[in-house]
Amino acid sequence: MAADSSFDVVSKVDVQEVKNALDQATKELLTRFDLKNSKSTMVLEGQDTVQLASEDEYTLKAIIDILQTKFVKRNVPLKNLEYEKIEPAAGSSVRQKIKLKQGVSSDVAKKIVALVKESKKKAQASIQGDVVRITSKDRDTLQEIMAMLRAKDLGLDLQFTNYR
Repeated sequence: MAADSSFDVVSKVDVQEVKNALDQATKELLTRFDLKNSKSTMVLEGQDTVQLASEDEYTLKAIIDILQTKFVKRNVPLKNLEYEKIEPAAGSSVRQKIKLKQGVSSDVAKKIVALVKESKKKAQASIQGDVVRITSKDRDTLQEIMAMLRAKDLGLDLQFTNYR
């Protein structure tokens, strides 16, 4: 008997939307009376980390609030953000990193499972944390399911990983 084949469905954070949100948040930071002289920064490091720096924790938290608002407006899911601890930095300032992680929200995961079930394909879909694993004995069936999911507008940039 042949072994099961499977793949995972995850969502990729759109880096361009993150850059746009950072630009908008920086503009607001420079125009707000209470924050424009704060010497705070927001920088995208690589493709998966936003580095925030400010003079104190209160200002940093205000910057995070602004940034979250901009992320929501740019359709960057807040669930895909992982906040690290606030750390002291040089010159009596503080910094914090925000990791952009991959994952599918529970609502979308349930839709994917329902779509696989409704397709009447011989495949099994299961939610495993923020990933949906789709398993079948037939690799052609998995290819058909991938094509079907790409054709559906689920509001995410779906990525298919761990294909085996």
